[in-house]
Amino acid sequence: MNRYEHISLSAYNTFMINAKCETLYKVHSVEELKSILSAEKAPFFILGGGSNLLISKDQDITFLKNEISGREITQEDDEMIHLTVGGGENWHELVLWAVENGYGGLENLSLIPGTVGASPIQNIGAYGVELDQVFHSLNAVRLSDGKQFTFHKDDCAFGYRDSVFKKKYKGQFFITHVTYRLTKKNHQINISYAPLAARFEKKPTIKQVSDAVIEIRQSKLPDPKVLGNSGSFFKNPIVKQVFHDQLKQEFPDMPAYVMKEGYMKIPAGWLIEQAGWKGKRVGDAGVYKNQALVLVNHGTASGPEIWALAQQIISDVAEKFGITLSPEVNII
Repeated sequence: MNRYEHISLSAYNTFMINAKCETLYKVHSVEELKSILSAEKAPFFILGGGSNLLISKDQDITFLKNEISGREITQEDDEMIHLTVGGGENWHELVLWAVENGYGGLENLSLIPGTVGASPIQNIGAYGVELDQVFHSLNAVRLSDGKQFTFHKDDCAFGYRDSVFKKKYKGQFFITHVTYRLTKKNHQINISYAPLAARFEKKPTIKQVSDAVIEIRQSKLPDPKVLGNSGSFFKNPIVKQVFHDQLKQEFPDMPAYVMKEGYMKIPAGWLIEQAGWKGKRVGDAGVYKNQALVLVNHGTASGPEIWALAQQIISDVAEKFGITLSPEVNII
């Protein structure tokens, strides 16, 4: 195992926040993890790709960097496969591998930053697809005692950018492997998202969908290797139909999408842009010029400075629309 003490976390978070941690382990196997848990005391913090994280200060806790790798087809028939993947695998590389091998279901989730182990925690989603649509199960180790558990779909309480691992079991489990249920043929192509649908006159292949998603995302989102960011900083708010209808009268150009019966989802980026924040900058903390949903680090912004900017945005959106935005990122 790899153990590091008193190191900067700037290379381990896509905001490139230069905070330090007491101890960091790189975990390559379940056996390594159990050895660490028997030797170290809580609290622990689990790191994946650091892409959904805002570090507000130096940390005096032990960080566990998930680097468990591997891909294995664990079940297969004429129509489907079950693909089990190590929690430390890069998410986008997994999607590209699946598409190249003709396995469908992940193509709309191309270019989402982060790791496989983080995907069910956030119930990642984009362009009309959410992870729970292809999720089968996951294996995890409980940090308090090193016991291993298997969680199936019904155990995870998936919701919009939500799961049991963000609430009841937050910070309690280290996800070692995730199993996805993917199609081999008769793929369920989803181009319900308007910018995707506009690109195709006939039913596309999964490769064409993936390529289109990548192109759209690259046009809207900055490369975290060039400009520090965590992707979408806020969740798209879901409001009651009645409230949406009232807002629509005042803001007729407001876009919205039907969720479950009686509820609508309003793009947070549109709300932030209408509140005047798109492209604005406060010191080195700013809002991306091409997508108001993305907060960025222009250089040496600290965690507290980015969080202060987020709170100003939350306040202004609430004042203008009566909607309180919620962060999608984890703040520690």
